[in-house]
Amino acid sequence: MHDIRFIRENPAAFDAGLKKRNLPPLSAELLEVDKRRRAAISESEAAQAKRKALSRQIGIAKGKGEPAEALMAEVASLEESLKKGEAEAATLDAELTHRLEVLPNLPFDDVPDGTDETGNVEIRRVGSQRNFGFTPKDHVVLGEATGEMDFAAAGKMSGARFVVLKKHLARLERAIAQFMLDLHTSEEGGYTEVNPPLLVHDNAVYGVGQLPKFAEDMFHTDNGFWLIPTAEVPLTNLVNDTLLDEKELPLRFTAWTPCFRSEAGSAGKDTRGMIRQHQFPKVELVSIITPEQSDAEHQRMTARAEEVLKRLGLPYRTVVLCGGDMGFGSRKTFDIEVWLPGQGAYREISSCSNMGDFQARRMNARYRPKEGKGTRFVHTLNGSGLAVGRTLIAVLENYQNEDGSVTIPEALRPYMGGLTAIPAPAAK
Repeated sequence: MHDIRFIRENPAAFDAGLKKRNLPPLSAELLEVDKRRRAAISESEAAQAKRKALSRQIGIAKGKGEPAEALMAEVASLEESLKKGEAEAATLDAELTHRLEVLPNLPFDDVPDGTDETGNVEIRRVGSQRNFGFTPKDHVVLGEATGEMDFAAAGKMSGARFVVLKKHLARLERAIAQFMLDLHTSEEGGYTEVNPPLLVHDNAVYGVGQLPKFAEDMFHTDNGFWLIPTAEVPLTNLVNDTLLDEKELPLRFTAWTPCFRSEAGSAGKDTRGMIRQHQFPKVELVSIITPEQSDAEHQRMTARAEEVLKRLGLPYRTVVLCGGDMGFGSRKTFDIEVWLPGQGAYREISSCSNMGDFQARRMNARYRPKEGKGTRFVHTLNGSGLAVGRTLIAVLENYQNEDGSVTIPEALRPYMGGLTAIPAPAAK
């Protein structure tokens, strides 16, 4: 949520931020609504003050036995005017809130310009792509050949964009998630593991910026719950309407949860395989931090997500997203893209975003600084650490062998009971 005071004081900067988002300037029309709203509020406050003064005069007149009918009539007329003014102020306040809550966050100045993913800038590339002595298969061919990745069975009960994993692949998915959680909750990682609700109310999804703009991207129950699109929602909402002390910060949370997305705007995209599904597991990272530390925390979070790929021996690249490709609430985003030899392409496996105080304003999350008076809004950050299903895909495709077997990365073998490879289909 944007601060209207910032827009009043910095209209040019606000419009420049919108321009990075490829949006037209809006400060003038927002400030016009704000001007009318403040005028209505001032008129209501003046009417209230006059009513109080008249009421005191009525009391004095009655105490002296003097007539007060004229004063009482004036108060009655003020009541009608006051109600009208309060209603107008409330209407304008609602209009301003609606206009502000559907506007995306303003990018930081160092975010590159661009309208779509072609404007993203690669900042590093880590690991070497494997030189296969054969044509590598994609995860669908590998998984279906084993009989342990079953899209047909999932389709019968749930439709498209679902999968059933069995035996070795089911265990491998669990192993990947457990490995990630152990890494992030280690002393080096510093995250606190949380097992949060998967169903939340409107205020929770509003607080992180999913409502009202992205309602169609989520699943909604008929009794008022939303299925979480990512654990960012419940983890960030742990500080909803909370006043913290600065000494409590930073707060770092991680969770392994299923996530649910309708993929309403993804018709025809990634319809084959596990890349884009309605239900998928993910390990999420969330940080609650002071404004002064949020940039360093963003770098730290991204490094923790990259560490997963390094330990699994998976080649990847990290890019900074341009203004036109960033998520709604982000001020700056680093995408980590893993190499998938079966597709011959890098694909996103994590997005680490600094949201500034955008979410904190929506959920009224504040802290008391160690020095100085008053309170300040916290900064919130979130990222995938990592998308578990896409990590499974990356392991299958990068560690495949010509006979269809898949070597288990060393980091995952303790979680697989010491298993060193998923057997080739012919060996089953």
